[in-house]
Amino acid sequence: MITHGGGCHCGQVRYEVRAPATITVSQCNCSICSKSGYLGLIVPKDRFKLLRGEDSLSTYTFNTGVAKHYFCSRCGIKSFYVPRSHPDGINVNARCLDPGTVVNMTIKPFNGREWEQQYPKGRADTYPD
Repeated sequence: MITHGGGCHCGQVRYEVRAPATITVSQCNCSICSKSGYLGLIVPKDRFKLLRGEDSLSTYTFNTGVAKHYFCSRCGIKSFYVPRSHPDGINVNARCLDPGTVVNMTIKPFNGREWEQQYPKGRADTYPD
């Protein structure tokens, strides 16, 4: 595990996330991820630290309202959110990680349009590798 830095476009929101240098991210085809080009790296909350910008975050929810989509109210970038599949975790947008710490990134497709079939219990039991 290493510490990756990341944040929004304008720099108001900054965070650190502990993850391997080689990461696997999901490319979800749900309505919001496909429109925003989100590449998700899901980690437990204890591996994520918001360094600044909490007061700059706005929240967007839809459908069940379980997922909390946080975005910078200044530049509009969603650099992380609390996912419906892992409500006790954080889904970091790998596109918002600072350059230099990710050695390799594997992108796996995820069928978010049929989310319930992916997680029949309504949430995931484990975190992705």
